[in-house]
Amino acid sequence: MPMIVISGLPSSGKTTRAKELQKFFSDKGRKVHFISENISIANAGFAKNEYFADSQKEKQVRSDIKSEALRLLNKDDVVVVDAGNYIKGYRYELFCATKAARSTQCTLFCGIQETRAWVFNQQRTGEDVVPNGTNNITDNSYVPYTREIFDALCMRFEEPHGNCRWDSPLFVVFPDDTLQLEAIHDALYESKPLPPNQSTQNPPLSATNYLFELDKLTQQIIADVLAARKIGNTGPVPVKGSEVKVEVPAGVNAIQLNRLRRQFLNYTKLHHATTSTLDKVPQLFVQFLNSNCNE
Repeated sequence: MPMIVISGLPSSGKTTRAKELQKFFSDKGRKVHFISENISIANAGFAKNEYFADSQKEKQVRSDIKSEALRLLNKDDVVVVDAGNYIKGYRYELFCATKAARSTQCTLFCGIQETRAWVFNQQRTGEDVVPNGTNNITDNSYVPYTREIFDALCMRFEEPHGNCRWDSPLFVVFPDDTLQLEAIHDALYESKPLPPNQSTQNPPLSATNYLFELDKLTQQIIADVLAARKIGNTGPVPVKGSEVKVEVPAGVNAIQLNRLRRQFLNYTKLHHATTSTLDKVPQLFVQFLNSNCNE
């Protein structure tokens, strides 16, 4: 369920912190899904510096990482996204996806000075390796960045901020700091997930004939009211098969009643379109009419 989005400059210690988190949550009995940008780049068949020099290749791997993260989201497991995540718009996409999945999320920012990060980068001695078989997993974390790529990534890095809802809660850790593991655990498991936006939710399912029956029932109620008014009955009009009565002023005409009926239908389709509410439609519709005609 929870997702940890790691962000930071090149060679800021992101993978080291990701492995700390992996061990911590594993020791607590949680299943941890570790998604590594370095592994994804190699598995896509790209050399590390070649990848960061091509925006199209970056988009491809970012999309793969996002898809993998969302596929692994569930109720209890932890998803650790070990990547630069330097684009705030991309972090916002992850936030929206996590929110839609009714999950929790936090951001871990690995802070570091650029000069120190470059020193760490120069200590790397690995070489790019592209896996030859489908079962090989290659981690190019120890491959150094070229100076040109390092400077470019630092220049376009968009630092996370705790006052942005998609970066919050934000934890900041520098190379010499101790990671706030318990605080991260509490942020993920002790807080409630944010409610998803209504626009991202699928509309409720309905029976095949539900809308037809809904329309038929409301039409019949309107017809009964108009028939009663036509014969001079100006009092409450009982509804067949129900104990409720339509109590609308005698001066309300067919046009007004049908306009209210359309409003009720539109609202019901969005919020109550389930087979379990069909038997309650007469009562709900009568309450709607009585309320709106007697304001």
